[in-house]
Amino acid sequence: MTAEHLLIDRDRLAPGVVEVTFNRPERRNAFTKAMYERMRQLCGELAADDTARVLVLRGAGGKAFAAGNEISDFLETDAASYERWIGELLQMIAGLPQVTIAAVDGVCVGGGLAVATHCDLRVATTGSRFGYPIARTLGNALSASVVYRCASVFGEPLTREMLLASRLVSADRAYAVGALVAAVPDAEALEAEVAALVTGITQASRVTLQVTKSQLLVRARGAEAAPAGEEELLREVYTGPDFAEGVRAFLAKEQPAFGR
Repeated sequence: MTAEHLLIDRDRLAPGVVEVTFNRPERRNAFTKAMYERMRQLCGELAADDTARVLVLRGAGGKAFAAGNEISDFLETDAASYERWIGELLQMIAGLPQVTIAAVDGVCVGGGLAVATHCDLRVATTGSRFGYPIARTLGNALSASVVYRCASVFGEPLTREMLLASRLVSADRAYAVGALVAAVPDAEALEAEVAALVTGITQASRVTLQVTKSQLLVRARGAEAAPAGEEELLREVYTGPDFAEGVRAFLAKEQPAFGR
């Protein structure tokens, strides 16, 4: 990863606001292991940063927040352990003392959706779409905590539609179920909505926000605990024939032919 793949700006919108831009538009901002590692470092820094009030996450290019993970990274490590490592980052994002905002303009799927659902607030342009079409593309599986978080944000019916029917959900439908604070017409309106949220948050009581976040975090972690033996189950999935075929087809830009 070059430093340009994860852009970090401080105080551009307002004092105490940190902005992170996922900057791989040629790959629809798909996350690499190095990008995840930098985000982990940033979360560690922010956890001890009393001057930061808000963290805004966004994708570059206007086509995607983030379109999942860089699939080749799964081939270079134990995939189940990699999933657990990513899950640790998601919990770090959820546990930050700052209010976190995902500003979505375009596709938000796979790892991108996992990051967005672990933020406190989400806003999106009306052309944005959300989902986990992995049953049709890669033949892998999500960790239970990621599935549960999606269900808590989008509701179980839309989560089932995303995962079982491999359908992407529109921003209007996401807004209708409360997964989004707002669905706005274009990138300019998205920036205005983010700025309005930032203004309200930075003027609010820090104590109220942090106590509320800690209360919600306790509730979420109780509801999203993974079942016993999940890592072994995921390892079976990642070493199985469907994932091997999904990766082969993805890298070859072909339609996968999963076992029936």
